Amino acid sequence: MTYEFLQHYWWFIVSLLGALLVFLLFVQGANSMACSLGWTEEGKRLVYNSTGRKWEFTFTTLVTFGGAFFASFPLFYSTSFGGAYWLWMIILFTFVLQAVSYEFQNKIGNFLGPRTFQFFLTLNGIVGPLLLGGAVATFFEGSNFTIAKDNLVGPQLDINPVISSWANASHGLDALLNPWVLVLGFAVVFLARVLGTLYVMNNVDDEDIRSRGSMRLIGAAIPFVLLFVAYLVHLLLKDGYAANPVDGTISMEPMKYLTNFVQMWYLLILLLIGVVLVLFGIGKTIMSKTYTGGIWPAGIGTVLVVLALLLCAGWNNTAYYPSTADLQSSLTLANSCSSEFTLTTMFYVSLLVPFVLAYIVYAWRAIDAKKLSKEEIASDHAY
Repeated sequence: MTYEFLQHYWWFIVSLLGALLVFLLFVQGANSMACSLGWTEEGKRLVYNSTGRKWEFTFTTLVTFGGAFFASFPLFYSTSFGGAYWLWMIILFTFVLQAVSYEFQNKIGNFLGPRTFQFFLTLNGIVGPLLLGGAVATFFEGSNFTIAKDNLVGPQLDINPVISSWANASHGLDALLNPWVLVLGFAVVFLARVLGTLYVMNNVDDEDIRSRGSMRLIGAAIPFVLLFVAYLVHLLLKDGYAANPVDGTISMEPMKYLTNFVQMWYLLILLLIGVVLVLFGIGKTIMSKTYTGGIWPAGIGTVLVVLALLLCAGWNNTAYYPSTADLQSSLTLANSCSSEFTLTTMFYVSLLVPFVLAYIVYAWRAIDAKKLSKEEIASDHAY
Protein backbone atom coordinates (compact mmCIF):
# COMPACT_ATOMS: atom_id res chain seq x y z
CA MET A 1 0.00 0.00 0.00
CA THR A 2 1.59 3.24 -1.13
CA TYR A 3 0.92 6.61 0.48
CA GLU A 4 -0.91 7.72 -2.67
CA PHE A 5 -3.13 4.63 -2.59
CA LEU A 6 -4.06 5.33 1.03
CA GLN A 7 -4.98 8.93 0.20
CA HIS A 8 -7.28 7.79 -2.59
CA TYR A 9 -8.68 4.98 -0.47
CA TRP A 10 -9.66 7.31 2.34
CA TRP A 11 -11.18 9.80 -0.06
CA PHE A 12 -13.32 6.91 -1.29
CA ILE A 13 -14.38 6.07 2.28
CA VAL A 14 -15.24 9.71 3.04
CA SER A 15 -17.13 10.00 -0.27
CA LEU A 16 -19.08 6.83 0.45
CA LEU A 17 -20.10 8.15 3.87
CA GLY A 18 -21.15 11.43 2.25
CA ALA A 19 -23.21 9.54 -0.34
CA LEU A 20 -24.93 7.47 2.36
CA LEU A 21 -25.64 10.67 4.29
CA VAL A 22 -27.39 12.24 1.29
CA PHE A 23 -29.54 9.11 0.91
CA LEU A 24 -30.44 9.14 4.62
CA LEU A 25 -31.67 12.71 4.27
CA PHE A 26 -34.99 11.11 3.32
CA VAL A 27 -35.75 11.59 7.03
CA GLN A 28 -35.45 15.36 6.64
CA GLY A 29 -37.32 15.30 3.34
CA ALA A 30 -40.29 13.41 4.77
CA ASN A 31 -40.43 15.70 7.81
CA SER A 32 -40.52 18.77 5.57
CA MET A 33 -43.58 17.28 3.82
CA ALA A 34 -45.36 15.83 6.86
CA CYS A 35 -48.23 18.31 6.68
CA SER A 36 -48.96 17.67 3.01
CA LEU A 37 -48.35 13.92 3.18
CA GLY A 38 -50.16 13.31 6.45
CA TRP A 39 -52.74 16.08 6.10
CA THR A 40 -54.59 15.15 9.33
CA GLU A 41 -53.10 15.13 12.83
CA GLU A 42 -53.15 11.34 12.81
CA GLY A 43 -51.55 11.26 9.38
CA LYS A 44 -48.77 13.62 10.46
CA ARG A 45 -48.05 11.42 13.46
CA LEU A 46 -47.72 8.47 11.11
CA VAL A 47 -45.10 10.36 9.08
CA TYR A 48 -43.17 11.50 12.16
CA ASN A 49 -43.19 8.02 13.67
CA SER A 50 -42.06 6.55 10.37
CA THR A 51 -39.04 8.87 10.15
CA GLY A 52 -38.55 8.62 13.91
CA ARG A 53 -37.49 5.02 13.40
CA LYS A 54 -34.56 6.12 11.24
CA TRP A 55 -33.37 9.57 12.36
CA GLU A 56 -30.55 8.04 14.41
CA PHE A 57 -29.05 6.55 11.25
CA THR A 58 -28.84 9.99 9.63
CA PHE A 59 -27.39 11.70 12.70
CA THR A 60 -24.84 8.92 13.28
CA THR A 61 -23.74 8.98 9.63
CA LEU A 62 -23.30 12.78 9.80
CA VAL A 63 -21.05 12.44 12.87
CA THR A 64 -19.13 9.53 11.31
CA PHE A 65 -18.65 11.52 8.11
CA GLY A 66 -17.14 14.39 10.10
CA GLY A 67 -14.98 12.02 12.15
CA ALA A 68 -13.62 10.25 9.09
CA PHE A 69 -12.78 13.60 7.48
CA PHE A 70 -11.00 14.73 10.65
CA ALA A 71 -8.91 11.58 10.91
CA SER A 72 -7.95 11.24 7.25
CA PHE A 73 -7.82 14.87 6.05
CA PRO A 74 -7.27 17.01 9.16
CA LEU A 75 -6.33 20.16 7.23
CA PHE A 76 -9.75 20.16 5.56
CA TYR A 77 -11.41 19.63 8.91
CA SER A 78 -9.56 22.52 10.55
CA THR A 79 -10.16 24.77 7.54
CA SER A 80 -13.82 24.07 6.85
CA PHE A 81 -15.21 23.06 10.22
CA GLY A 82 -13.02 25.62 11.97
CA GLY A 83 -13.29 28.45 9.44
CA ALA A 84 -16.79 28.02 8.03
CA TYR A 85 -18.15 27.30 11.48
CA TRP A 86 -21.38 29.30 11.11
CA LEU A 87 -22.43 27.05 8.24
CA TRP A 88 -21.64 23.86 10.17
CA MET A 89 -23.01 25.14 13.47
CA ILE A 90 -26.39 25.91 11.86
CA ILE A 91 -26.43 22.40 10.36
CA LEU A 92 -25.62 20.77 13.71
CA PHE A 93 -28.06 23.01 15.58
CA THR A 94 -30.96 22.01 13.33
CA PHE A 95 -30.06 18.33 13.80
CA VAL A 96 -30.02 18.78 17.58
CA LEU A 97 -33.45 20.44 17.31
CA GLN A 98 -34.61 17.40 15.37
CA ALA A 99 -33.53 14.97 18.10
CA VAL A 100 -35.19 17.06 20.81
CA SER A 101 -38.37 17.53 18.80
CA TYR A 102 -38.96 13.82 18.30
CA GLU A 103 -38.80 13.16 22.01
CA PHE A 104 -40.78 16.12 23.34
CA GLN A 105 -43.45 16.98 20.76
CA ASN A 106 -46.09 14.81 22.42
CA LYS A 107 -44.72 14.55 25.95
CA ILE A 108 -46.96 15.40 28.87
CA GLY A 109 -46.04 18.85 30.18
CA ASN A 110 -44.82 20.16 26.84
CA PHE A 111 -45.74 23.81 27.39
CA LEU A 112 -44.57 24.80 23.89
CA GLY A 113 -47.14 22.54 22.25
CA PRO A 114 -46.63 19.85 19.56
CA ARG A 115 -46.75 22.38 16.70
CA THR A 116 -43.60 24.13 17.93
CA PHE A 117 -41.55 20.95 17.78
CA GLN A 118 -43.17 19.98 14.47
CA PHE A 119 -42.01 23.35 13.13
CA PHE A 120 -38.47 22.49 14.29
CA LEU A 121 -38.67 19.18 12.40
CA THR A 122 -39.77 21.05 9.27
CA LEU A 123 -36.96 23.58 9.78
CA ASN A 124 -34.40 20.79 9.98
CA GLY A 125 -36.02 19.14 6.96
CA ILE A 126 -35.34 22.21 4.80
CA VAL A 127 -32.26 23.90 6.28
CA GLY A 128 -30.30 20.68 6.87
CA PRO A 129 -30.35 19.42 3.26
CA LEU A 130 -29.97 22.95 1.87
CA LEU A 131 -26.77 23.69 3.80
CA LEU A 132 -25.35 20.18 3.38
CA GLY A 133 -25.94 20.45 -0.37
CA GLY A 134 -24.31 23.87 -0.32
CA ALA A 135 -21.32 22.45 1.55
CA VAL A 136 -20.91 19.77 -1.14
CA ALA A 137 -21.13 22.47 -3.83
CA THR A 138 -18.10 24.25 -2.32
CA PHE A 139 -16.01 21.22 -3.34
CA PHE A 140 -16.52 22.42 -6.91
CA GLU A 141 -17.20 26.14 -6.52
CA GLY A 142 -14.54 26.97 -3.91
CA SER A 143 -14.50 28.68 -0.53
CA ASN A 144 -12.97 31.88 0.80
CA PHE A 145 -10.00 30.74 2.92
CA THR A 146 -6.22 30.93 3.04
CA ILE A 147 -3.59 28.47 4.26
CA ALA A 148 -0.33 29.62 5.88
CA LYS A 149 1.78 26.71 4.65
CA ASP A 150 4.93 28.00 6.36
CA ASN A 151 3.25 27.32 9.68
CA LEU A 152 2.89 23.68 8.70
CA VAL A 153 6.56 22.95 8.11
CA GLY A 154 8.55 25.95 9.31
CA PRO A 155 10.01 26.68 12.77
CA GLN A 156 7.23 27.36 15.23
CA LEU A 157 7.89 30.54 17.16
CA ASP A 158 4.28 30.62 18.29
CA ILE A 159 3.06 27.64 20.28
CA ASN A 160 -0.38 28.05 18.63
CA PRO A 161 0.34 29.00 15.01
CA VAL A 162 -2.59 29.88 12.78
CA ILE A 163 -2.53 27.49 9.82
CA SER A 164 -5.84 28.22 8.11
CA SER A 165 -8.11 31.24 8.32
CA TRP A 166 -11.29 32.49 6.67
CA ALA A 167 -10.82 35.51 4.43
CA ASN A 168 -13.92 37.34 5.69
CA ALA A 169 -16.18 37.59 8.72
CA SER A 170 -19.05 35.52 7.32
CA HIS A 171 -17.31 32.24 8.21
CA GLY A 172 -18.94 30.10 5.56
CA LEU A 173 -22.25 31.85 4.99
CA ASP A 174 -20.73 33.75 2.06
CA ALA A 175 -20.97 30.50 0.05
CA LEU A 176 -24.72 31.05 -0.11
CA LEU A 177 -24.11 34.19 -2.19
CA ASN A 178 -22.96 31.94 -5.04
CA PRO A 179 -26.09 31.09 -7.08
CA TRP A 180 -24.66 27.71 -8.13
CA VAL A 181 -24.16 26.73 -4.50
CA LEU A 182 -27.85 27.48 -3.96
CA VAL A 183 -28.82 25.51 -7.08
CA LEU A 184 -27.15 22.35 -5.77
CA GLY A 185 -28.39 23.08 -2.25
CA PHE A 186 -32.02 23.25 -3.35
CA ALA A 187 -31.49 20.22 -5.61
CA VAL A 188 -30.56 18.27 -2.46
CA VAL A 189 -33.63 19.70 -0.66
CA PHE A 190 -35.97 18.41 -3.36
CA LEU A 191 -34.05 15.13 -3.63
CA ALA A 192 -34.58 14.64 0.11
CA ARG A 193 -38.30 15.33 -0.39
CA VAL A 194 -38.43 12.79 -3.22
CA LEU A 195 -36.70 10.14 -1.12
CA GLY A 196 -38.80 11.04 1.92
CA THR A 197 -42.03 10.59 -0.03
CA LEU A 198 -40.86 7.27 -1.46
CA TYR A 199 -39.81 6.07 1.98
CA VAL A 200 -43.09 6.96 3.69
CA MET A 201 -45.11 5.37 0.88
CA ASN A 202 -43.11 2.18 1.40
CA ASN A 203 -43.02 2.23 5.20
CA VAL A 204 -46.52 3.36 6.21
CA ASP A 205 -49.57 1.16 5.84
CA ASP A 206 -52.08 3.91 5.09
CA GLU A 207 -53.94 4.25 1.80
CA ASP A 208 -54.59 7.99 2.22
CA ILE A 209 -50.88 8.76 2.57
CA ARG A 210 -50.00 6.53 -0.39
CA SER A 211 -52.59 8.13 -2.63
CA ARG A 212 -51.39 11.64 -1.79
CA GLY A 213 -47.77 10.54 -2.10
CA SER A 214 -47.88 10.17 -5.89
CA MET A 215 -48.89 13.80 -6.44
CA ARG A 216 -46.44 15.07 -3.83
CA LEU A 217 -43.75 13.00 -5.53
CA ILE A 218 -44.36 14.73 -8.85
CA GLY A 219 -44.20 18.12 -7.15
CA ALA A 220 -40.78 17.31 -5.64
CA ALA A 221 -39.32 15.36 -8.57
CA ILE A 222 -39.78 18.04 -11.24
CA PRO A 223 -37.79 20.81 -9.50
CA PHE A 224 -35.18 18.26 -8.39
CA VAL A 225 -34.56 17.04 -11.94
CA LEU A 226 -34.43 20.58 -13.34
CA LEU A 227 -32.04 21.82 -10.65
CA PHE A 228 -29.78 18.77 -10.78
CA VAL A 229 -29.51 18.77 -14.58
CA ALA A 230 -28.75 22.50 -14.56
CA TYR A 231 -25.97 22.04 -12.01
CA LEU A 232 -24.54 18.97 -13.74
CA VAL A 233 -24.30 20.82 -17.06
CA HIS A 234 -22.69 23.77 -15.29
CA LEU A 235 -20.21 21.44 -13.56
CA LEU A 236 -19.15 19.66 -16.73
CA LEU A 237 -18.58 22.93 -18.61
CA LYS A 238 -16.94 25.02 -15.88
CA ASP A 239 -13.25 25.52 -15.27
CA GLY A 240 -11.90 23.20 -12.60
CA TYR A 241 -9.02 23.24 -10.12
CA ALA A 242 -6.16 21.01 -11.31
CA ALA A 243 -3.23 20.03 -9.12
CA ASN A 244 0.22 19.45 -10.63
CA PRO A 245 1.28 15.96 -9.49
CA VAL A 246 4.95 16.98 -9.45
CA ASP A 247 5.10 20.18 -7.44
CA GLY A 248 1.51 20.44 -6.17
CA THR A 249 0.77 23.84 -7.71
CA ILE A 250 -2.89 24.58 -8.46
CA SER A 251 -4.10 25.95 -11.79
CA MET A 252 -7.41 26.49 -13.52
CA GLU A 253 -8.18 23.93 -16.22
CA PRO A 254 -11.06 24.30 -18.70
CA MET A 255 -13.76 21.64 -18.24
CA LYS A 256 -11.66 19.84 -15.64
CA TYR A 257 -14.56 17.81 -14.22
CA LEU A 258 -15.67 16.69 -17.68
CA THR A 259 -12.08 15.58 -18.27
CA ASN A 260 -12.16 13.67 -14.99
CA PHE A 261 -15.27 11.77 -16.03
CA VAL A 262 -13.78 10.98 -19.44
CA GLN A 263 -10.46 9.81 -18.02
CA MET A 264 -12.13 7.98 -15.12
CA TRP A 265 -14.83 6.42 -17.30
CA TYR A 266 -15.91 4.07 -14.53
CA LEU A 267 -17.13 7.08 -12.53
CA LEU A 268 -19.15 8.22 -15.54
CA ILE A 269 -20.75 4.75 -15.74
CA LEU A 270 -21.45 4.91 -12.00
CA LEU A 271 -23.07 8.33 -12.45
CA LEU A 272 -25.26 7.21 -15.36
CA ILE A 273 -26.40 4.03 -13.59
CA GLY A 274 -27.28 6.09 -10.53
CA VAL A 275 -29.30 8.60 -12.57
CA VAL A 276 -31.23 5.78 -14.29
CA LEU A 277 -32.03 4.12 -10.95
CA VAL A 278 -33.27 7.37 -9.41
CA LEU A 279 -35.51 8.10 -12.41
CA PHE A 280 -36.75 4.50 -12.45
CA GLY A 281 -37.72 4.62 -8.77
CA ILE A 282 -39.58 7.89 -9.27
CA GLY A 283 -41.22 6.97 -12.58
CA LYS A 284 -42.46 3.52 -11.61
CA THR A 285 -43.92 4.82 -8.34
CA ILE A 286 -45.82 7.54 -10.20
CA MET A 287 -47.04 5.23 -12.97
CA SER A 288 -48.08 2.29 -10.78
CA LYS A 289 -50.75 2.52 -8.10
CA THR A 290 -49.51 -0.60 -6.32
CA TYR A 291 -45.72 -0.19 -6.49
CA THR A 292 -44.26 1.14 -3.21
CA GLY A 293 -40.64 -0.01 -3.46
CA GLY A 294 -39.30 3.06 -5.25
CA ILE A 295 -37.16 4.08 -2.28
CA TRP A 296 -34.72 1.23 -3.00
CA PRO A 297 -33.73 1.90 -6.64
CA ALA A 298 -33.89 5.66 -6.00
CA GLY A 299 -31.86 5.31 -2.80
CA ILE A 300 -29.18 3.13 -4.38
CA GLY A 301 -29.07 5.50 -7.37
CA THR A 302 -28.61 8.48 -5.05
CA VAL A 303 -25.63 6.81 -3.36
CA LEU A 304 -24.03 6.02 -6.74
CA VAL A 305 -24.53 9.56 -8.13
CA VAL A 306 -23.19 11.35 -5.05
CA LEU A 307 -20.29 8.90 -4.77
CA ALA A 308 -19.32 9.53 -8.41
CA LEU A 309 -19.49 13.31 -7.97
CA LEU A 310 -17.40 13.34 -4.79
CA LEU A 311 -14.77 11.01 -6.25
CA CYS A 312 -14.62 13.27 -9.31
CA ALA A 313 -13.95 16.20 -6.98
CA GLY A 314 -10.86 14.64 -5.38
CA TRP A 315 -9.32 12.04 -7.67
CA ASN A 316 -7.27 12.56 -10.85
CA ASN A 317 -5.08 15.37 -9.49
CA THR A 318 -7.97 17.65 -8.57
CA ALA A 319 -8.20 20.15 -5.71
CA TYR A 320 -11.23 18.92 -3.77
CA TYR A 321 -11.53 22.07 -1.65
CA PRO A 322 -10.57 25.05 -3.83
CA SER A 323 -9.76 28.45 -2.37
CA THR A 324 -11.25 31.50 -4.06
CA ALA A 325 -9.09 33.80 -1.92
CA ASP A 326 -5.72 32.23 -2.75
CA LEU A 327 -5.56 29.58 -5.47
CA GLN A 328 -2.43 27.95 -4.04
CA SER A 329 -4.17 27.48 -0.69
CA SER A 330 -6.55 24.98 -2.31
CA LEU A 331 -6.60 21.56 -0.65
CA THR A 332 -5.74 18.33 -2.44
CA LEU A 333 -5.52 14.75 -1.26
CA ALA A 334 -1.74 15.04 -1.05
CA ASN A 335 -1.41 18.33 0.88
CA SER A 336 -4.20 17.87 3.42
CA CYS A 337 -4.05 14.23 4.51
CA SER A 338 -2.80 12.57 7.68
CA SER A 339 0.55 10.82 7.93
CA GLU A 340 1.16 7.51 6.19
CA PHE A 341 1.24 5.74 9.55
CA THR A 342 -2.16 7.16 10.53
CA LEU A 343 -3.77 6.29 7.21
CA THR A 344 -2.31 2.77 7.31
CA THR A 345 -3.56 2.16 10.84
CA MET A 346 -7.02 3.43 9.96
CA PHE A 347 -7.02 1.23 6.84
CA TYR A 348 -6.97 -1.89 8.99
CA VAL A 349 -9.63 -0.45 11.29
CA SER A 350 -11.81 0.28 8.24
CA LEU A 351 -11.93 -3.45 7.48
CA LEU A 352 -14.57 -3.61 10.22
CA VAL A 353 -16.90 -1.35 8.21
CA PRO A 354 -18.65 -4.24 6.39
CA PHE A 355 -19.61 -5.72 9.76
CA VAL A 356 -21.04 -2.38 10.86
CA LEU A 357 -23.00 -2.09 7.62
CA ALA A 358 -24.30 -5.63 8.10
CA TYR A 359 -25.54 -4.69 11.56
CA ILE A 360 -27.27 -1.59 10.15
CA VAL A 361 -29.02 -3.72 7.52
CA TYR A 362 -30.07 -6.22 10.19
CA ALA A 363 -31.38 -3.46 12.49
CA TRP A 364 -33.19 -1.77 9.58
CA ARG A 365 -34.95 -5.01 8.60
CA ALA A 366 -35.89 -5.71 12.22
CA ILE A 367 -37.38 -2.23 12.65
CA ASP A 368 -39.33 -2.47 9.39
CA ALA A 369 -40.47 -6.07 9.84
CA LYS A 370 -43.99 -4.67 10.17
CA LYS A 371 -45.23 -1.59 8.33
CA LEU A 372 -46.32 1.32 10.49
CA SER A 373 -50.09 1.61 11.04
CA LYS A 374 -52.52 3.86 12.90
CA GLU A 375 -52.89 1.25 15.62
CA GLU A 376 -49.16 1.33 16.39
CA ILE A 377 -48.98 5.08 17.00
CA ALA A 378 -51.62 4.72 19.71
CA SER A 379 -49.02 3.02 21.94
CA ASP A 380 -47.05 4.77 24.68
CA HIS A 381 -43.81 4.35 22.74
CA ALA A 382 -44.93 6.38 19.72
CA TYR A 383 -43.53 9.85 18.98
